[in-house]
Amino acid sequence: MTSLVAYDDSDQEDDDGALPHLANCPMDDIRQSQGNQKWLDSNFYGPLLPSPHYKQLEIGQCGDGRTVSEPHREIYPLPLGLSGVVENSSNSKPYSAPQYCVNLTTAKRHPAAPLGVSPYIPKRQRLATQGTREEPTSLETNDKSTVSRLLTEVSERVRPYLGPRPGRAAVPRCMQLSLQAHQAPINMIQWCPVPQLSHLLLSASMDKTVKIWDGAESGQCLQVYSSHSGAVRDACWSPCGRRLLTGSFDNTAMVTDVETGQQIVKVGNQFKVMCLAVQPNDPEVFLCGGYSAEVKAWDARTCKVERVYRARIQQTLAILFLTGGREFVTSSDSVSRDSAERTLIAWDFQTTAKVSNQIYHERYTCPSLALHPQQDSFVAQSNGNYMALFSTQRPYRMNKRRRYEGHKVEGYAVRCGFSPDGSILATGSSTGSVHFYDQQSARTLHTLLAHQQACMCVSLHPVLPAVVATCDWGGELRIWQ
Repeated sequence: MTSLVAYDDSDQEDDDGALPHLANCPMDDIRQSQGNQKWLDSNFYGPLLPSPHYKQLEIGQCGDGRTVSEPHREIYPLPLGLSGVVENSSNSKPYSAPQYCVNLTTAKRHPAAPLGVSPYIPKRQRLATQGTREEPTSLETNDKSTVSRLLTEVSERVRPYLGPRPGRAAVPRCMQLSLQAHQAPINMIQWCPVPQLSHLLLSASMDKTVKIWDGAESGQCLQVYSSHSGAVRDACWSPCGRRLLTGSFDNTAMVTDVETGQQIVKVGNQFKVMCLAVQPNDPEVFLCGGYSAEVKAWDARTCKVERVYRARIQQTLAILFLTGGREFVTSSDSVSRDSAERTLIAWDFQTTAKVSNQIYHERYTCPSLALHPQQDSFVAQSNGNYMALFSTQRPYRMNKRRRYEGHKVEGYAVRCGFSPDGSILATGSSTGSVHFYDQQSARTLHTLLAHQQACMCVSLHPVLPAVVATCDWGGELRIWQ
């Protein structure tokens, strides 16, 4: 009885490379047989590995879609890059090493096999990674008129969804694009908040660059900004969608024109910038926090510090303006015995006074914050591997009955975010997965196995339903729908 090795490949094979019949031979005999040392050298295609037992295929079962006419066919391993027939008698004893029952009469070299060890990739895995792209094309090789159009005009993918109210949010199920976007960890990603320009996706990385992508259609890299000399820790769009605010470990914060790439404002801090926030009522004013006990409010028109907010902390991890822009919340790295006084602090923007420092009473730091788009509440990502829900109204009480848990943070600055209608809360995880929670019940809606490395940020599209962007610690950027 003979058996087939079920290699699935639609490419045609070359008949010139047929090998002679070699069956029931030890490894050394196979290597020395009839001068075919090059074909069977383990350094050329990999070793012939023994199989511990027979594996039977029923009639009609064959991985490449061909019909199996005999009732039983056993599978044995072949050298990498080869496909052929594996033969064994049905009356023989169970197979054991070092016998190699390989019939290479019809074995041929795979036409696509490289001149070295190259593992076989199953068809299912190839189909799953069809959207993967190599390093994106740089700005210099792109057509400048096309780039300008994509940066300023409405995308055809987004146009049908533009309306007075966003559609019902949904959970994505499959990957649309996969890009090796940066050469270092990506710290954050964000869709443009302007609906007409919401196809633009912003990414900031530890490789000192900020990039703009056509995330809704082609996945093309439209702009690369390399103004910073240190890792870019945070970035965000201006409300108009025409400028970017970036903060870096080089102690600077910059405002950059999206289309021209021209640096409009550059301010220097005496600390590494970890987080940024634009004032909702006055977009020309923004906050900078980082490796310092201070948070500074800068005016982009004068390039001067307007206000300084001081606390007994070492660094600020996140900044979030609450509804109306009159107050904001900061998160710190304080985890001492009395950390309840400093983990989350609410500030009055105008007077620089602390409104409340008794918000979060657990000894975990909160690396990110997210505001609900419609309700008076916000969530804090906790290093206790859950997200806590708080009220935006004084005294900012934590909802102890609603906790979003199931993901892992484990020291990463994992970011979270709401859908446009606020019904879904999404977060990354140190395990590489993306978790979607129902905002009302806190139950898990779906867990998406998105990345091999820690998923650092999730951004839900402001217009397109069920479109989500994710990024990871390895510099990979993916679009899901």
